[in-house]
Amino acid sequence: MLWYGHDPGGWSWMAMSAGMILFWAALVAVGVLLFRALSRSAGSGAPTTAPPTGPTPERVLAERFARGEIDEDEYRRRRAVLRADDGPRLSKS
Repeated sequence: MLWYGHDPGGWSWMAMSAGMILFWAALVAVGVLLFRALSRSAGSGAPTTAPPTGPTPERVLAERFARGEIDEDEYRRRRAVLRADDGPRLSKS
């Protein structure tokens, strides 16, 4: 094996050391990226389904008005409360 006297010199040892460090760094990086990809798809990341969308309160109010369940004055009063900046007010009755 070493018949020709080709012993590894200083630069060969340094190249082998750097190569081994790069190999292990790449192996760890692949492991971390794989773990993150698998854990993200398991539900720990962003939600994969959209939140359920339902009718808005103003739409429900308009539908009640269209069906005749409430009159125009009540519709306008409730719509004004829904559109108010400070939110709905509870009446004490």
